[in-house]
Amino acid sequence: MLWLLVLALRSSLLLAPAVAAVLSIAGCGSRPAAELPPAAEPPRAPTQTQAPAGDVFPVGNRPEGIVADARTGLVAVGLRRPARLALVDGDRGRVVDRVSLPGAPRHLQLAGDGGPVLVPDEERDRLVQVSLGGRHPRGRVVADTPVGRQPHDATPVAGGAVAVGAELGNELQLVRDGRVVARRRIALQPGGLATLDEGRIVAVVAVKERVLELFDARTLRPLASAPAGVGPTHIACRPTLVCYVADTTGRAVLIFEWDGKELALKRRQYLSSEPYGMALDAERQRLWVTLPRENRLVELRAYRGSRTGRSFPTVEQPQTVAVDAGDGTVWVTGAAHGELQRLRP
Repeated sequence: MLWLLVLALRSSLLLAPAVAAVLSIAGCGSRPAAELPPAAEPPRAPTQTQAPAGDVFPVGNRPEGIVADARTGLVAVGLRRPARLALVDGDRGRVVDRVSLPGAPRHLQLAGDGGPVLVPDEERDRLVQVSLGGRHPRGRVVADTPVGRQPHDATPVAGGAVAVGAELGNELQLVRDGRVVARRRIALQPGGLATLDEGRIVAVVAVKERVLELFDARTLRPLASAPAGVGPTHIACRPTLVCYVADTTGRAVLIFEWDGKELALKRRQYLSSEPYGMALDAERQRLWVTLPRENRLVELRAYRGSRTGRSFPTVEQPQTVAVDAGDGTVWVTGAAHGELQRLRP
């Protein structure tokens, strides 16, 4: 274990000059991809040896993206091969709808309480929005917008727009009323997206260039950037100008603060293995992180001085995690056997 820590620290030092060069031109994403190592991939899980905590339900083949909606009580899960969006009744753990998709998503977010679900279609380069009920019937596609090359994640921003990160197009885009209204070239391979300051700032993790960038959500003007470890993947942000980045290769969660002028790394919370999926329960100040290589879910107390809390055995290959903001129920996808796990900590 010690040698892995040394390797991560050494990698950080080796990457520092390259990252510094990138930061001199914030948001340009101009560094040649060939000069950078590959982006981090999901850690491979071993065969499950412990019974998962909580309840386990079948959900469908290769679940990945997941989001839980407190208003409707539905959990949306992105499935792969074939591409589907499974809508699960959170109380009963039963799939109540399967929405056919042309391409499978990796990330899911909600446009707001009650939906719709934001579904980035990486194969068709489109942003699809699926209703959870109410104004439109449950499971109906209410918007289908062409966006940049391989949209990986999308997040709602202030003013009713949606920010979309085109991973292979190296672009950040704003979608409003079914069309792209603004775009900006950013660092290589935007992965996870989140917002802070009540949706007025978009935070983007560039998984190839290994930086965290902040942009004005109205104009896409770059605000700040900072190195984001040796192999970042996912991000979650609190409204109070704090962001958490899963440095998967570096086996740590990085905690950043934005003071309106500078974006600073305040803490590295090292974990027992590589973190991957993350979900923030801002109401209860908890950050839930999956450790696929251990088939475990770990709790971080999401205060300014974060510390690790409880740990739970999960379904095999826990790719992603979501939290129901209403009651704090935690949902974990098990990619190995098409399972969905429910914990009520």
